[in-house]
Amino acid sequence: MRTSTRSHRRIFAPFALITSVTLLLTACGSGSDGSRSGGTAQAAAESGAIPTEDVVSAIPKDAEAAALLPPGVSGVTVAVTVGGTPPGTSYLDDGRTLAGQDIDFAQAVAKVLGLELRTQKASFEAILPALGSGKYDVGIGNFGVTTERLRTIDFVTYINDGQGFATREDSKLTKVTDLRQLCGLNIATGAGTTFEATLEDSKHVCADAGKKAYKVQTYSEQGAVWSSVQQGRSDVVMSTINGLRYAVAQQDGLKFLNEFRRLDVGFAFEKGTKLAPAFRAAVDRLIADGTYARILEKWGTTGSAIEKSQISPPELKD
Repeated sequence: MRTSTRSHRRIFAPFALITSVTLLLTACGSGSDGSRSGGTAQAAAESGAIPTEDVVSAIPKDAEAAALLPPGVSGVTVAVTVGGTPPGTSYLDDGRTLAGQDIDFAQAVAKVLGLELRTQKASFEAILPALGSGKYDVGIGNFGVTTERLRTIDFVTYINDGQGFATREDSKLTKVTDLRQLCGLNIATGAGTTFEATLEDSKHVCADAGKKAYKVQTYSEQGAVWSSVQQGRSDVVMSTINGLRYAVAQQDGLKFLNEFRRLDVGFAFEKGTKLAPAFRAAVDRLIADGTYARILEKWGTTGSAIEKSQISPPELKD
C-alpha cells in the first residue's frame, strides 16, 4: 500500500487529521505485504471519504439458513466498537449511520437469516466479557480467534486477518519478522488487543538475547496512538494490516512495514451459543452468492477472504 503523495500536508499538521484518522486497534489485521488490498476503501483513503456503496439491502432471506436459528429468535443485539476508520466502524457525516466492514457483514448475515439487527456501541475491551451477561448476543470489532479467547467465547469466522506494523517514514525499521528487532523501542498499540497480548507474552525475547526490552505503550483513545508516533514518543505501531494501510494512506510521513502473523476473525458469542450454526450458514451463503466478495471489494480487503466459515476453529499458528 503506497503512502499518499499529496505534498501539501505536513507530518504534524493539521493535528486534527492525525486524531481523526483513528485506527481501529482491535484483534488483528489483514492483507498481504503486496497490493492485494485496494478497491473502494483505498480510494476512500486517498479522498478522506468513507465508502457508502450499498452491498446489503438487496440480499434475500435464505430459508435453509434461517431454519438453523433457535426457535423464537427473531432479532439479535450486536455490540460494536465505533471510532475507527475504514475498514473499521465509524459514523457517516450524519452522526447516526454506522459504516464499516464489520457492520456490513453483520447486516448481511441478518438479511440472510431474516433477523432484526439491534446495534449498541461499546468499548472494545468491554464487549467479550459482556457476552456472557446476556447484554449482547453478538460482538463485532475484528475479534481474532485465539486459544485464550476460545476458553470463554465461540466464534463464527468471516475473514482471515493478521497483525502488522507501521512507523514513521524516517525510521530505519524495515520488515519486522522477529520481535527482537524491536528491542529497546517504544511500541504503540491498543489496550485489550491481541497486539498487546502478543507483545507482552514475547517480551522475554529481548532479555533472552541480552538486549534491552521494548516498551509496550497501550492507548484506549485510538487517535493518541498516531499522535504518539508522529510526535516521536513511540517508534512503531502494531495493529491491523488494513487499518495500518488506511492510516498510512491518510497521513504523510508514515510507512507500512509488513504483516507479522495471521488470525481468523469472527463474530463473537457466549460460549455454547445456539446461534453459531445459523451464522456460519449465512456467511457461507454470502460467499456462494457473491455478496461476500462485494463487501471485501468495497472495503479494500480482498486479501482477507476465506473459502468457508468455521465455528471456533483453533488459533492459527505460524
